[in-house]
Amino acid sequence: MSHLLREHAPITEAGWSQIDDEARERLTPALAARKLVDFAGPRGWEHSATNLGRTRALADPAEGVTAAQRIVLAVVELRAPFSLARDELRDADRGAQDLDLAALDEAAHRIATAENTAVFHGWEAAGITGIAEASTQDAIALGDDCALYPRHVAHAVEALLRAGIDGPYGLALGPEAYTRVLETTEHGGYPLLDHLRKIIGGPLVWAPGVRGAVVVSQRGGDFLLEVGEDLSIGYDAHDADAVDLYLAESFTFRVVTSEAAVALTP
Repeated sequence: MSHLLREHAPITEAGWSQIDDEARERLTPALAARKLVDFAGPRGWEHSATNLGRTRALADPAEGVTAAQRIVLAVVELRAPFSLARDELRDADRGAQDLDLAALDEAAHRIATAENTAVFHGWEAAGITGIAEASTQDAIALGDDCALYPRHVAHAVEALLRAGIDGPYGLALGPEAYTRVLETTEHGGYPLLDHLRKIIGGPLVWAPGVRGAVVVSQRGGDFLLEVGEDLSIGYDAHDADAVDLYLAESFTFRVVTSEAAVALTP
């Protein structure tokens, strides 16, 4: 029996298939961090910590004996609950394709945003330092004038090159900045989105949870996301009207090369 307890949910195989497909469809565009950092895993629900390869000294336990303790980064667990009406699930078994899965969509957005926020801006309580706060590069003010975005991104790329950080580079744009970019066409009808992609030479992603934008190197080995349980749907409880489910994952994140990113502040 899995810890997700899906076997106990009053949901048929066809219903689970539609729920899983919907979750995958909603999560894929929102999980921006996974498109820009190194991904390792899944290691499984039992995976508890990432080895950092370092130690801290302890008081000598006895005369002539020294001691050290291994330093690890403990896994954090995220959980986003939601409920689905049993009438909708029954309709799924009848072949309905237009199910009301808005609660699942909202939960997927929440948990993806939480993961992105931890990766790019950190999570102090969990011991996670984010890319933007770890960066030793000077932050660049992004501002509201989209006409200046290519200049700011080009300056970020130049700063990375001066630091010896190879490309290509990726760009995570927060929702507000991304919307401005989509709505902007430069002189001559050239889309701003294409101009930015040409500058960075790598992926440009919509990143809910990101404040402003972040330019990161795509050479590999600089930012490590290690996942225990990959995003999965579990069962919590049910009554005559609804089934209570949740999205869950476990992960750690660490910045290996602090100079390999530039934050573009709002």
